[in-house]
Amino acid sequence: MSVYVVRRGLQSVVVLFAMSLIVFLGVYAIGNPIDILINPQADQIDRERAIAALGLDKPLWEQYVVFLKSAATGDLGHSFVHSTPALRLIVEKMPATMELAIAAMLIAVVLGIPLGLWAGLRPHAFSGRAIMAGSILGFSLPTFWVGLMLIMVFSVMLGWLPSNGRGPTVEILGVDVSFLSLEGWRHLVMPATNLALFKLALLIRLTRAGTREALMQDYVKFARAKGLSNARVIGVHVLRNILIPIVTVIGLEFGSVIAFAIVTESVFAWPGMGKLLIDSINLLDRPVIVAYLLVIVAIFIAINLAVDVLYSALDPRVRLSDSKG
Repeated sequence: MSVYVVRRGLQSVVVLFAMSLIVFLGVYAIGNPIDILINPQADQIDRERAIAALGLDKPLWEQYVVFLKSAATGDLGHSFVHSTPALRLIVEKMPATMELAIAAMLIAVVLGIPLGLWAGLRPHAFSGRAIMAGSILGFSLPTFWVGLMLIMVFSVMLGWLPSNGRGPTVEILGVDVSFLSLEGWRHLVMPATNLALFKLALLIRLTRAGTREALMQDYVKFARAKGLSNARVIGVHVLRNILIPIVTVIGLEFGSVIAFAIVTESVFAWPGMGKLLIDSINLLDRPVIVAYLLVIVAIFIAINLAVDVLYSALDPRVRLSDSKG
């Protein structure tokens, strides 16, 4: 296990280096933040002074070398707009995004696996067909449109839930969270539901397909022949085996929820990393954009490692010490 973790750590360093090069070149080669940050009425001397202060007067390769040296010490640059470390801005916004992502994945997992299991066990019943029809809607409806409809129905027409913001927060171990208060939940429920919709539909279809396949396997037929109860056959022999690919998908989708919560955060004005990224793109705040993308890559790497470890726990045939990747 330890050898595998060390190997993955070294691979992660290589991945982060490659991504930093791609992201740096892609972001720094497009647009000129000086055109946005500097008053158009400023003279040439003021512009040159601002360019030098931001380090944009150096060649691109030299800017990248400076960035790498700073990144090695944990400094991913200073925001052009806020004049504060870019990583600090992202860390400040991260609790809001993580809270939204975790709530969305909990909704998707708690509802998706049971509904998919039910649809797989009763594929020809009305309930099974209704569940699959609902999953098709979940795949088909655009996230931004669903968010706007939720706001129109539950905020504008019914007045039950607030349409934007995060609500009051409570600090726990230095982290601001909103789920500990009723008002916080009222702000959280709509954006979390909106973000969970696609993942819920995906888990329903994946669980249903796995259940249908598992029911035809010999080990399930043998378990029934031994006289085991239906609940034990489903809970032990069916559910545990279909959880192996589901856990992998949940891990990867959790990373995508964190990375691509941008639309939901924009629709509901949720103060997370996604909204910070949109604002930074509009202002060409390059250090924040680069830092955000590298943080997301690091999160994906950590989630993939956790999924591999959990995968080995669910499937005794998998041994991480024997893994080559």
